[in-house]
Amino acid sequence: MHIGIRRSAVATALALSVAVPAAGVAGAADAPTSRTGAHVDVEYFPEPDGEGARTSVPAHSPHAQPAANARQHTATASEDGEVVPLTETGPTAGRLDVTIIGDGYTAAEQDDFLQDARTKWAEVTEIDPYRSYEGLFNVWAVKAVSQESGVTGDPDEGVTRNTALGSYFWCSATERLICVDLDKTKSYADKAPATDLVIVISNSAKYGGAGYSGLAADYGYDGVSTLSSDNDRSTLIAAHEMAHSIGLLADEYQYAGYGDYPYSEPAQPNVSTLTADRMAAQRTKWAPWLGEADPSGGVVGTFEGADYYEYGVYRPTENSLMRALNTDRFNLPGREAMIAGFYRSADALTPLVDTSVSVSRRTRLSVGLADLDTGLSSLQLRWYVDGREARQARGETSVLPARLGVPADRRTHRVTATVVDTTSAVRSPAVRDLTSNSATWTVTR
Repeated sequence: MHIGIRRSAVATALALSVAVPAAGVAGAADAPTSRTGAHVDVEYFPEPDGEGARTSVPAHSPHAQPAANARQHTATASEDGEVVPLTETGPTAGRLDVTIIGDGYTAAEQDDFLQDARTKWAEVTEIDPYRSYEGLFNVWAVKAVSQESGVTGDPDEGVTRNTALGSYFWCSATERLICVDLDKTKSYADKAPATDLVIVISNSAKYGGAGYSGLAADYGYDGVSTLSSDNDRSTLIAAHEMAHSIGLLADEYQYAGYGDYPYSEPAQPNVSTLTADRMAAQRTKWAPWLGEADPSGGVVGTFEGADYYEYGVYRPTENSLMRALNTDRFNLPGREAMIAGFYRSADALTPLVDTSVSVSRRTRLSVGLADLDTGLSSLQLRWYVDGREARQARGETSVLPARLGVPADRRTHRVTATVVDTTSAVRSPAVRDLTSNSATWTVTR
């Protein structure tokens, strides 16, 4: 799992730095999203077109079926835990790996789960920048066979279902909040080849969902999103929640009564204590985007109220997907942060010839490029011999070192393939650097 190498430090830093107030609890202490004893902090959206809220919920579900029950029948045992690749675009070491698990699907309904998983992922990737960078994701579906169909709390609070992950509405007395058993979820997620993020699809048409983030220390992946299978508005919950883990984005809404922001400049790229004038003068945060027309409407500026507080902290735009679910648009700074997150965990270039073994001038060197939508992305591939570009090979994915100009002088030479995403959706030099990766071969004969 590559998250432990390239993302865990970032995710841990976020978990330590993001203050998360408990919604609706007067005087509640601010705390990062983390597992504390038997409870975790989650985000949910009470209304399908409204702003979010946070609360504390049990880490375990009282409705999860015992492990042995899922193996009472041969048909169940043969499918429970089976992994089906939905989208496999490259090696797990160079991709963001999303694992989708179904809950409330019986053995006879596993084909329905797979169809729901495909549909939900297709809906998520209709939203940019997910759409443009879908080629950096692998998606694995894991079958979790439930003894009963449906979800506890659907259609009303008195309904109980015996399901593999124990999905239930009315979690913490909140109707639209869908909670799961995190340990049961992990037992299925661990069956996938790799997992960076988890989506749990609960078999229900009732609107609802939740977002767990900052879980890396306890579970090995950063986030879990829950959503109902047959409600199209629930898809936006997953798109929003994944953005916390991928883009390290803060929530852009606030709670009435929280008052002044009590902290120094936040680490998250989409919230700031700086007004537009100060931000522009310091050339920091989203200064390169100030004044630009934004996909979410209006222009990028500094709008007061974000990161749960009403005053003294600003968001880039009046509205965005990180503020409310009445839009499916990320603002320009948020979109750039998402692209940075994609490239923190994924590579656009994959060497197809072993770079650890020396090659000859006549060895054909090949690379694979991620299949990215040109809506936002724009990959530029170049080849270098001993640091000097072989301009004639621009854009070529298969070359001969001799044709690149490697001399037959029996000396050791280095051939490098480098890709960079020249997308106009990135203005930060630091993010631009993240979009680039290389492969280098040693030519010895």
